[in-house]
Amino acid sequence: MPPRRRSEEEYPPCLCLSADARINHITPGKMVFLLHMVSLYTLSVFSGASAASHYNCIGPLVSALPHSSFQSSSQSSVRYAAYNAKLNRRDGAGGWSPMVTDQEPWLQVDLKEQLEVTAVATQGRYDSWDWVSSYLLLYSDTGRAWKQYRHEDGVGRFVGNVNSEAVVQNKLSHPVRARFLRFVPLDWNPSGWMGLRVEVYGCSYKSYVAEFDGRSSLLYRFNQKSMSTVKDVISLRFKSHQAEGVLLHGEGQRGDYITLELHRGRLDLYLNLDDSRLRFSSGRVAVTVGSLLDDQHWHSVHIERFNKQVNLTVDSHTQHFQTKGEGHSLEVDYELSFGGIPLPGKPGTFLRKNFHGCMENLYYNGINIIDLAKRRKPQIHSVGNVTFSCSQPQLVACTFLSSGSSFLSLPSAASATGGFSVRFQFRTWNPDGLLLSVPLNPEPQRLELQISNTQLRLTLHSSGQQKSEVSTGLRVSDGLWHSVSLDTRNLRISVTVDGEPCSMTELWEQVESRGNLYFGGCPAADCQIPTPSFQGCMRLLFLNGQPTNLSHVQQGLLGNYHELQFDTCNMRDRCLPNLCEHGGRCSQTWSSFACDCSGTGYSGATCHNSIYESSCEAYKLIGSSSGFYSIDPDGSGPLGPTQVYCNMTEEKVWTVVTHNISAQVIVQSSSPQKPHITIFNYSASAEQLRAIVSGSEQCQQEMVYNCKKSRLFNTKDGSPLSWWLDREGEKRSYWGGFLPGVQQCSCSLEENCIDMNFFCNCDADTDAWANDTGILSYKDHLPVSQIVIGDTNRTGSKAIYHIGPLRCYGDKSIWNAASFYQESSYLYFPTLQAELSSDISFYFKTSAPSGVFLENLGLKDFIRVELSSPSVVTFSFDVGNGPAVLSVKSHLPLNDRQWHYVRAERNVREASLQVDQLPLRFLEAPADGHLRLRLSSQLFIGGTASLQRGFLGCIRTLTVNGVSFDLEERARMTPGVSSGCPGYCSGSSSLCHNRGRCIEKSNGYICDCSLSAYGGTTCNQEVSVSFDRESSVTYTFQEPFSVMQNRSSQATSVSTESSSRAREDVAFSFVTSQRPAMLLTVSTFSHQYIAVILAKNGSLQIWYHLQTERSPDVFSPVLTNMADGRLHRIRVHRVGKNLYIQIDQDIHRKYTLSSDAELILIRSLTLGKVTSNENLNEEVMHAASKGFIGCLSSVQFNHVAPLKAALTNRGSSLVTIRGPLVQSNCGALAESTSHTLQDQAVTANKDNEQLSNGNQKDLAVIAGVVTAVVFIAVCALAVMSRLLYQQRQAKRSTSSSIKEEHRQGVYTDYRTELQLHNPIRDNMKEYYI
Repeated sequence: MPPRRRSEEEYPPCLCLSADARINHITPGKMVFLLHMVSLYTLSVFSGASAASHYNCIGPLVSALPHSSFQSSSQSSVRYAAYNAKLNRRDGAGGWSPMVTDQEPWLQVDLKEQLEVTAVATQGRYDSWDWVSSYLLLYSDTGRAWKQYRHEDGVGRFVGNVNSEAVVQNKLSHPVRARFLRFVPLDWNPSGWMGLRVEVYGCSYKSYVAEFDGRSSLLYRFNQKSMSTVKDVISLRFKSHQAEGVLLHGEGQRGDYITLELHRGRLDLYLNLDDSRLRFSSGRVAVTVGSLLDDQHWHSVHIERFNKQVNLTVDSHTQHFQTKGEGHSLEVDYELSFGGIPLPGKPGTFLRKNFHGCMENLYYNGINIIDLAKRRKPQIHSVGNVTFSCSQPQLVACTFLSSGSSFLSLPSAASATGGFSVRFQFRTWNPDGLLLSVPLNPEPQRLELQISNTQLRLTLHSSGQQKSEVSTGLRVSDGLWHSVSLDTRNLRISVTVDGEPCSMTELWEQVESRGNLYFGGCPAADCQIPTPSFQGCMRLLFLNGQPTNLSHVQQGLLGNYHELQFDTCNMRDRCLPNLCEHGGRCSQTWSSFACDCSGTGYSGATCHNSIYESSCEAYKLIGSSSGFYSIDPDGSGPLGPTQVYCNMTEEKVWTVVTHNISAQVIVQSSSPQKPHITIFNYSASAEQLRAIVSGSEQCQQEMVYNCKKSRLFNTKDGSPLSWWLDREGEKRSYWGGFLPGVQQCSCSLEENCIDMNFFCNCDADTDAWANDTGILSYKDHLPVSQIVIGDTNRTGSKAIYHIGPLRCYGDKSIWNAASFYQESSYLYFPTLQAELSSDISFYFKTSAPSGVFLENLGLKDFIRVELSSPSVVTFSFDVGNGPAVLSVKSHLPLNDRQWHYVRAERNVREASLQVDQLPLRFLEAPADGHLRLRLSSQLFIGGTASLQRGFLGCIRTLTVNGVSFDLEERARMTPGVSSGCPGYCSGSSSLCHNRGRCIEKSNGYICDCSLSAYGGTTCNQEVSVSFDRESSVTYTFQEPFSVMQNRSSQATSVSTESSSRAREDVAFSFVTSQRPAMLLTVSTFSHQYIAVILAKNGSLQIWYHLQTERSPDVFSPVLTNMADGRLHRIRVHRVGKNLYIQIDQDIHRKYTLSSDAELILIRSLTLGKVTSNENLNEEVMHAASKGFIGCLSSVQFNHVAPLKAALTNRGSSLVTIRGPLVQSNCGALAESTSHTLQDQAVTANKDNEQLSNGNQKDLAVIAGVVTAVVFIAVCALAVMSRLLYQQRQAKRSTSSSIKEEHRQGVYTDYRTELQLHNPIRDNMKEYYI
C-alpha cells in the first residue's frame, strides 16, 4: 500500500479577528472572556494539527523500492549487495555487508521523492553473526550535501541490534523531510562483521515550493487599506546557503511592524504593536532563535501571536516572549512581503538583504501564499524572478573532525605566472587551528595560514628563526562561513578575508610551492607544527583558480586525507539551546561549551550554584556578624539573590527586609470614597518574599498607628474604614497583633482599650491622640503590600502611621530531620525534576555500615546517593550513557554517630560529590552523550523501591535544587520513621559557633573548633596575636595543592575561562596605627599571589595576581585611614571572577577580576613581615618590608586557621614564626588605643581648661559626690557578684560532664588543626536506633 498523502485540509484553519469588529460589537467584559476562549481554541487547534501531522504517518517506505534505490560504499560480493538490505528479506546473503577493508562504510537509500520520515528500523544479516549495534543516520535532498540527524539532547548515535533477527525500531523525536537516507555503522558484533537490513517509515506530504534569487519577493496585498489582527499564525520552511536575508516584512503607518529575517545564520523576529511613533523610532529589539541556518538544509518556522503573547519556533527550539508597546493588535498597511523588502527606504523600514534560497508551504493565517502565487491569483504580486521549484546549487563541504590529526593534502600545481594562489571557505568555533601549510622553494621556507586567538594570521618562515607575520583584525571563530584568498604572485604575499582590504608582505624573491599543500593540519612525518589542527568545515577549494573535486579525494583519486568527513558540514551549535542557567553566557568550541557566570550571582560549570547563603541563619553558622547580605532563598532555584539586613546581635538571627516608605506618614482629608492609599515596594520581589517567609520559623511586621478622630471599624454596618492588603493583595481588616479574620486591634486582645465598648482605641473617636500599634505575625499574610486609610476628612481628624520592615527569624530547613529505625522504611516524595541539572545536599549520622540515602528510578535512568561502606559515600546515576559512579572515601569511618555533610550535583557538563571537607570529586560528562535524566518513579528517601539496603540513622536539612524537603511532616505518618533526631547536636540552637562542629558524647557534647579560627569551649573566643615590626607567621601547606583539590581521573580539560572553580574565603580582624603595613599574603609555586595591605594613606588594598603575564588587580574598597587604632573585621570571598569584600558590618563591595584562574600549587600563607622576594609588586613589597605592628585576630583562609596553628603547634615544620609573637586580645587593645587617643586629646586641651572661669572648689565638691556614688555602686556590684558566684557553684555539678572535656585549657582541641580533616573522635555508646 502506498504511503498516505496528507491532504491540504489537514493544515490548521485560520482564525482572524478584525480589530474594528472587536471594538464595535464586543463589550470589555465579554472581550476578556472571548480572548481567553480564542487562546484556548488556538492551542487546541494547533495541538490537534500537530497530532494530525503524524497521524498514520508510519507507512513503510523501503519495501517497494527498486534495486536502483540502494547504494553503498562497498559490498563483500554481489550476494551482499545493498539492494538485499530490505527488512525481513532473505535475498542474496540475507542483507548488506561491506568489504572488510572498507574504512568508511555506509548504506544509502533513495526514496525517489521527498517524504516525511518518522522512524527507522534495522536488522542484522539473516542467519548470521553479522549485525550493526550502533549507527548514525544522515539525510539529504540531493544525495550530495548531507546532514546528521540528532535527537533532542544532541545525541546522534542510534541504538542498533544485538542479534541478526530481532528488529529494532527508532522513532524520530522530530520528523525529517528528505529523499535520501544514509546509514553509517559505528559498532558491530565483535565476533562477526557488519550486516544490515533496514526499513524507513513515514508518509508523503503536499509540497508548495518557491525559489528566490536574492532580488525577488512575493507581495500579498490586502483587500482593504490595512489589516488589523489580534491573532496571527505564520508557518513556513526554508533553506539557504546565505546567512542574511529577509523572509517576511510588513508595517503600518501608526508604527506597527513585523519583520522575520535571517541574520548571521540565525533567525531574528522584530515585532512591534505600539501605536506610538516616538516609541517606534527608539530602536528595534529582535528575538533570536536558531543557529547555523545557512546550511542548505530545510528548517521549519512557526510563529503564533495572540495579543502580546508570541511563540517563535525554529525547528525544535521555541522562544516565548511578550511584545513591547501598548497595543494588542498588529496593524499592517496594504501588503505583506515575503522574500525581501521590495521598496527599501520607506518610512520605518531598514535596508536588509533579500532572501536567497527556497521556501516551502508558506502559510499566513491559513492562506497558502505560494499556491496563490503559482496560480497567479490577483492577491499576489510577484517582484523579480520567483520560480516554483528548488534547484539551488549544492555547495559540497568536508568536515575536519580531529584537532590533533585531521588533514587534507593536495598536490601543488604550477602557475603560469609564477607563485601560487589558494581560495576556500571555512567555518569553525575553535579560537585556534591550522588552516593551510605550504612548503616553499627555495628551502626551508614554509608558509602557514592559521587561526590564532580567533583571528587570521599569515606567517612566512624563512631560514633560521626569521619569520614575517601578517594578521587580520576580523574574528573568524564565530561559526559563520568566511572566505579567504591567498596569493603569492608578483613578489608579495597577500591575504584577503571576506572581501575586506587585503593584508600583504613583500618578498625578496619569487616563491613556489614545494610538494603538497596541507589543509587543516599536517601529518607528523611531513612537518612538525605546534599549532592544533583545524576543527570545522571547508568548501569551495580553488588552487591557482581551478576548483578541487572533493569526491575524487574521497575516492582516493586525488591527494590524501585523515579524519575527514565528506559531503557534510557536521557542525553543531552547542549553545543552542543555552544550557547555562540563571542568565549565564554560553561560549563554545567544536567539542564543548562553557558558561560565563560573571554578574549572575551563581557559579559552577552551568551557573547552577548560588554563591550566596540561603538565609541569615546560614551566614551566622559560618561565622558572619550583623550586616547587609545577599541571600538566595531558593539556592539553585529560579529566584535570584536579594539583599537583606541580618541582625545577629540577639540570640535569634533576624532577617530584615525593608520597603520604600521609611518615614512616618501623616494622613488627612481621606474618606471612604477617596481614601488615602500607600503601596509598599520591598527590596525583594514577591516570589523572593514568599520564599523568605515560608522558609522562616516566625515573621512579624510592626504597624504603628496613631489617630485623632479617625476610626478604623466603628461604622453602623460593620464595614472597615481602613484596612491593609497582604502579600497576595487580599484585603485584611484585623489591625495590629490580633488574630486573622477578627476585625479588632491588639488592645482588645490585651483588654486595655481606652473605651471597652470598642475593639480599638481609635474607634473611641476622641479628640485626643490614641494609639493602635501592634505586631502582625500571621506568616501567610506577610508582608503588608498596601494600606488604605479612609476616615480623616472631618474637622480635627488626623492619622499618623508607620509600617516597619518585614522581620523573620529561624530557618526551618536547617534542623528539619527524620530518624529511620527499620531497614525497610523510607519516605517518599514526588518524582525528582532534574532532567538537565540537580543538586542534592543533606546531613546524616548513623552507626550502620551502609545504606541508601536517596534513590529515584526511571525506565532505564536512575540517580542514587548512598553510604556504600563505613567510610565511602557513593553518588551514581545513568542518563543513557551507562552508569556513572563518583565515590569519596574518608580516612576515618563515617558511621561514627556524628553529623556528616553530603552534596551531590549533576549537570550536563559534569558531576561532583562533596563529603564534609574532604577533596571535591568531579566527573566530566561525555562530549556527545545523552543530557536528560528521565525519571518516573517516586523519590525515595532513606530507602529504595526494592525495600533493600535501607538507611538506619538520621537525615536532616535535605535540599534538592534549592527546595527544602519537610522530612518531619512526612515522617509523622510513616511507620519505621520518626520526626526529629535524638542527641545534643540535633537541636536548632547553635551550640558551637564560627564553623565549630558539634560532637556527640555519651554524656554530653563538645565543640570541635579545628576548622574554625576561633577557640574556647563553643568556638566563640577569638584567637589574637600581637606583632611587632619583625614578627611574622608563615603557614606552609602540607603539599602543593589547588584550593579546589583534584578532579576525577576521568575528567578532561575544559576551558577555564568560564568553568573555573576558583574559590577563596579570607577573614580576619586587626588593630594597628601603622601605615603602610602588610596584613596577609598568600603565594603559590606558580608565582601567583594574594596580598592584603594598608597603603601609605592607611587605606585597605587587596591585590590579586593570578596571571603572571598580566598586571595584578588592585582593589581599594574604602579610601579612609584604617590604621586608626580601632578593631576592623575584613572578609574577602572570591568565586571565579567575582570578588566580594566586607569591611566591618556596613561596607560591602563587589568587584570583577580580570581572570578567574585558580591558585595553582599554593605554597604558603604569611602574616606580617615578608622577608623573601615573592615576585611581589613594588608597592606590595614596600608594605611587606615594613611588616605589621599591632594585633591580628581570628585569621581564616579557607579551612586553615594559621594563628591557631602558630599558638598550638610551635614545633611543627608547617609553621614558621619569626620575631616576637605574643598572645593578645585585639578587642581590649582597640579599647586601650581608643582611650590613649582620648587621653592625648585631654592632655592637649588641659591648658585651655585651666584658663576657664570654673570654680575649683565647686569642682572638688562635685568630685566628692561622684566618688561616693561610685563607692556605693561598687559595693552593690560586689554583693551581686557573690550571689551569682554561689548560684554558679550550685549548678557546677550539673555541667561538669561538659566542663571536664575542656579542663586542660582553651586550646585543647587545636591539636587537630594540622590534620585538616580529622575531627575529634571518641568511643561512644549507642544512644539511639
